[in-house]
Amino acid sequence: MPAPIAPLSAPSPTTALQFVTAAGELTREGSAYGVDRDLAQALYVDMRRARALDQEALALQRQGELSLWLQCWGQEAAQVGSIRALREDDHVFPSYREHAAALCRGITPGELLAQWRGTTHAGWVPDHRAFHFYTLVLGTQTLHATGYAMGCELAGGDELTAVYFGDGAASQGDVNEALNWAAARSVPVLFICQNNQWAISTPAGEQTGSPLHRRAAGFGLASWYVDGNDVLAVHAITSAAAAFVRSGQGPAFVEADTFRMAGHSTSDDPGRYRAAGEVDVWEARDPIRRVATLLAALGVEPAWFDAVEEEAQAVAQETRAACRALPAPDLSGLFDQVFVDPHPVIQREKQAFDDHQRRLAEVSIR
Repeated sequence: MPAPIAPLSAPSPTTALQFVTAAGELTREGSAYGVDRDLAQALYVDMRRARALDQEALALQRQGELSLWLQCWGQEAAQVGSIRALREDDHVFPSYREHAAALCRGITPGELLAQWRGTTHAGWVPDHRAFHFYTLVLGTQTLHATGYAMGCELAGGDELTAVYFGDGAASQGDVNEALNWAAARSVPVLFICQNNQWAISTPAGEQTGSPLHRRAAGFGLASWYVDGNDVLAVHAITSAAAAFVRSGQGPAFVEADTFRMAGHSTSDDPGRYRAAGEVDVWEARDPIRRVATLLAALGVEPAWFDAVEEEAQAVAQETRAACRALPAPDLSGLFDQVFVDPHPVIQREKQAFDDHQRRLAEVSIR
């Protein structure tokens, strides 16, 4: 087993660690670390499954079956490589784009899409999979994760808490407060930042004057910087960072350099602010294709890839069937679970809404 990769020293490098090039060839660091072919195949399957779900969900949204969708296209390696380096009892706090990570934790397509269809506030129980609900409020999950990690530490367990967010969220005050508090209190939390280059329409270069892993180091966190489209490097780096946190040395930060291939959401048109040439550059760095090239060079037979494609298509079919089997959203449910006990203002608003819906129904019948 290779030795853990040490955190970056200050000043940290500006080049992300890479094991496999965009062309699918091992780098010097990758050759030195070594390739576990079984692991590479397993990670490839996870990524291919995630992309199949993502593409099918996009089609469902365009067809009016989902109210909104935020794609993980292009970020599969950053998510799969990192979450597969964690233990099953390590509690994960996602943002709103971690579909690949959710699948790896056993969240089913139906559970995943329930929130995006508006059927329920969330489709699963977090404790059952150690995977929290999606957070749509930018960056707040970093504070939730830090507090949860403190609770786990007080309970005496050795599990860690991991939290996903992006470069845009890193500009929010909540994230910087979480980084500072985690470092000051030596909280066992692992921050995983997927730098996908764009905060909706704001490029990463306009958000910060320093790489994000350097900022984290400035707060006092052990930091790592990795090619987020290289699933093997992401897995190795996250394994090292998780081992650091679990050993009681404090929080850690991983910046995975990747790219958001689609728009911010299905409500966004990235062609209005992003050059097509930039997308072409990152398309050539596709995380799934580079692993496929590497595996083929390692002797994996075409029949195996064909079987993976069949599995991916099965995921797509399951996604569509599960979505259409979900009940229609209960709009009146928007007023429920706002407060622990019924609140008179909310109750009046709910009654007014129900009366309005009933009048609309009566008009349509006439």
